[in-house]
Amino acid sequence: MDRWLTEFVKLWVVIDPIGTLPVFLAVTAGLSASAARRIALHGSLVAFLVLLFFILLGQVLLSAMDIELSSFQIAGNIVLFLFALTMIFGESKLEEDQKLLRSSDLEKAVYPLAIPSIASPGAMLTVMTVTDNSKFSLAEQAETIGQIAIIFALMLVLLFCASRIIAVIGNAGASVISRVMGLILASVAVDGIIKAMRVVLAG
Repeated sequence: MDRWLTEFVKLWVVIDPIGTLPVFLAVTAGLSASAARRIALHGSLVAFLVLLFFILLGQVLLSAMDIELSSFQIAGNIVLFLFALTMIFGESKLEEDQKLLRSSDLEKAVYPLAIPSIASPGAMLTVMTVTDNSKFSLAEQAETIGQIAIIFALMLVLLFCASRIIAVIGNAGASVISRVMGLILASVAVDGIIKAMRVVLAG
């Protein structure tokens, strides 16, 4: 249960549903409620499929390239740490992703909402990391898919209530929460590096 909860928190932090709210509001500005919900569904579906691809085939790619798990874990957690630093010190998701807006509603659902806001590089890397504890384990992959599904279901609820939530916490509040999530992610990444190094030293 502790491992499941740790992995769930890690996935929640890198997907960052709360930090996605300002981006969603930006891409759906001026649209009807039904159109906004449609964009939320399409964007979430695309992001889910992208992460599903990395869950199912990430381990295959690692095996084909003959990369040791400990090496991948160390490299992956270093990247996660750097990603966390951008969450803490970089621009907020609203400031960063507003630059990438497109005129087409469908394009907005895919980019920047699905990628890179929801299915970010950090999220892609994390779903591979949490399923690599037991290579080619269908149970491990199913567990991660279930965790992702729960997170996406909660995120859809948040997106459908986005206008009310942002009205309460404001863009500044969403930015603060995103930075706190970045600090948590940085701690998780450091812990992952330490554990991987222990495996290397023990071997």
